[in-house]
Amino acid sequence: MGIRAPAAKVYEALATVEGVAGWWTRETTGRAAPGGTMRFMFRTPDGTELGGMEFEVLELKPEQEVRWRCTGGPQEWIGTEVAFRLSRDADQTVIAFGHRGWRETSEFMGHCSMKWATFLLSLKAFVETGKGRPAPDDLKIDTWN
Repeated sequence: MGIRAPAAKVYEALATVEGVAGWWTRETTGRAAPGGTMRFMFRTPDGTELGGMEFEVLELKPEQEVRWRCTGGPQEWIGTEVAFRLSRDADQTVIAFGHRGWRETSEFMGHCSMKWATFLLSLKAFVETGKGRPAPDDLKIDTWN
């Protein structure tokens, strides 16, 4: 996905607690540094808790890559890794995203894949316009969220 912004601005949205809160979930806390733990809580618009995740920050390469490993949350996510790799193409920063290490293909994996797509679009809007759609204001795609 291409974002019309400098790599430094995209990286900031991926590598800081404040940045991630602007596009994934407003309830983002923790320490965004290698070896640190970031926590993400998801709720419905009326405040009902849907669940949360915890990630160890594995790698932060300014303007190049952000990598996390899931240490808490849905059982299917435990041990999986999320990576955002950045490159430049003309006036865009291109993100190559991956959520890897799933033990099996499942209906939940399909749901998560589609939700990641909606959150990546939220990231794009956040970086380009200053306004993303983090949870609980995210695009709802099914009855699971």
